Parts: sequence; C-alpha cells; structure tokens
Amino acid sequence: MNLDFGGIMGDMGIGAVVGFITGYALKKFIKIVLTLIGVYLLSLFWLQQKGVITVNTDALFNLAESATASTLTLADKVVGILPGTGAFVAGFYLGFRKG
Repeated sequence: MNLDFGGIMGDMGIGAVVGFITGYALKKFIKIVLTLIGVYLLSLFWLQQKGVITVNTDALFNLAESATASTLTLADKVVGILPGTGAFVAGFYLGFRKG
C-alpha cells in the first residue's frame, strides 16, 4: 500500500488557498453591496424628509424581510453544493474573517 502524501498535501493546499480567496472576495463583495444599499435607503429617506417623495416604510421593510428569507434559503442550497473538503472550508473561514 503506497500513499502519495505529496499529492494529498498539494490538493489540501490548493483547496485552502482557493477557499481563502473565495471567502475574502465574498466578504469584500458583501461589504460593497451593503454599503450601496445603505446609501440608497438613506437617499430615499432624505428625499422623503425634503417632501420630494413619499415612502411606504411598511411595504419597504416587508420587502426587505422577504428578500432576507429567500437569501437564507439560497445560502443553504449554495452550502450544500460547495466542495466538502476541510481545507476549503477552513480556508474560506479564514478568508472571510480576514476580509
């Protein structure tokens, strides 16, 4: 029985690096998207305060709540198809924390 530890360690290293880069990039992307959404909402409320528009805040918050619920179910599906290697998951975690 001959095990190729060099190949196994290489695969683990590649999985860890890819996971780190993916986690780092995803966190940066989420920060940019959330910043843009925040600026958009602040501009809506500023325009409402100036009397330019009228915002139905109940409908806005209900829309945000339903979007969050659908995003969570999408996240569950994405996690289900991600590679299940420990190196990728560990690298993703570290990249997400670092980003």
